[in-house]
Amino acid sequence: MPVLSPNTQAILLLTAPLIAGRGAPSSELLSPGEYKRFARHLWDMQRQPADLLLPDAPDLLRACAPVIEESRLQRLLGRGFLLSQAIERWQARAIWVVSRADANYPRRLKERLRENAPAILYGCGEIGLLDAGGLAVVGSRHVDEALIEYTMTVGRIAARARRTIVSGGAKGIDQAAMRGALEAGGKVCGVLADSLEKTVMNREHRNLLMEGQLVLVSPYDPSAGFNVGHAMQRNKLIYALADAALVVSSDLNKGGTWAGAVEQLDKLRLVPVYVRSTGEASEGLEALRKKGAVTWPDPLDADSFQTVFEAITPVSETQVSAELFSSGEPPVSAPAAMAVFPDAQPLLSAIAIAKDQSVTEVASQTLEAVPASEARQQSDKVIQVESSLGRALFSTVREVMQRLLITPMKEAEVGSALEVSTMQAKAWLQRLVDEGVLEKQKKPAAYKVKESRLFD
Repeated sequence: MPVLSPNTQAILLLTAPLIAGRGAPSSELLSPGEYKRFARHLWDMQRQPADLLLPDAPDLLRACAPVIEESRLQRLLGRGFLLSQAIERWQARAIWVVSRADANYPRRLKERLRENAPAILYGCGEIGLLDAGGLAVVGSRHVDEALIEYTMTVGRIAARARRTIVSGGAKGIDQAAMRGALEAGGKVCGVLADSLEKTVMNREHRNLLMEGQLVLVSPYDPSAGFNVGHAMQRNKLIYALADAALVVSSDLNKGGTWAGAVEQLDKLRLVPVYVRSTGEASEGLEALRKKGAVTWPDPLDADSFQTVFEAITPVSETQVSAELFSSGEPPVSAPAAMAVFPDAQPLLSAIAIAKDQSVTEVASQTLEAVPASEARQQSDKVIQVESSLGRALFSTVREVMQRLLITPMKEAEVGSALEVSTMQAKAWLQRLVDEGVLEKQKKPAAYKVKESRLFD
């Protein structure tokens, strides 16, 4: 197990819920967007997270106040006892923790996702497997036995070709690919969206983890349960850890598999995306093919499997060219828009799941209200652009909230569902209450759509 570095300890205190088996995440945790800005601020000052634990930390906290409130940082960094309890629990289960500041953090994630790579990774098993590359295999949870057997065969052939299988550990296609590879003596990287602690304690996984055949990793607290936004966010990690990806099955225009593949084809372009070419036809796979996915050549042995990988041109740099504006003016790229409104990406990903759309589609719908000419203004107009993007984004938030809160939910539950901090969720909820869209119940304290709005 890697030693928990001072940098990792500081990042855990700032961003991790430290659930330790029970309890709710802190409402003050830094969101991914907040931590990104905070880390950039530290870098500009030539400081690092570990410096927050040094004797001169009060001076550093004051210097960080323009980015994150000083008292909030103090409260988060004061959770040392809770962190020690969590570390003891993780160590008892052989769960290691690395941060983006550590040398043994997966190189592929750093190089391909850069500052969008998860600040913290939890895992169990041989960490070196995360840089082995291989074939990412993804697909639907609910499939027939024919597709399960097909996917297990892909895993077996990958094992014989000594290529690692990378997948998400979900029921259906993910688990079939992993099982096929492991049964054939191959190696597997499982990128989990939830329940890492429970999964590593599974008896059938323990020997595989100890023998270096399997590594399980997650960017979320080991005790965290399933969350739609988390499942969406981890898709890019699966692709980033692989050399190529195979989509075995996918719904059309909806679901996590579709959204992840479209994001890869339209935006991230980290690896070649293949789609299954045999068996029952699929509207989803055909649509992905039209978007640029390649027909999987169906190699039947290790040699032909190796040939597929030998033909792949390595991706040296992430290229993004998704168009967010449909006007006749030059398009504004996703990175340019996110640079102006950096917190939008996690929310857009959560909204994509809620609306059964891709991130690119949601971004297009959200931002099309902002004129391209306005979005291309120079730095002295950034505030004006951010305001326009904020209004456009909140109109989408309003729509999703009305769908989400047909059933009453608490602030923390809304924040978790939309992959934002509880503080941000509370601000949005209060705004919608003020607008008369939502109402707040007292016992239990929860928010729901006003009855008069249910049929709007």
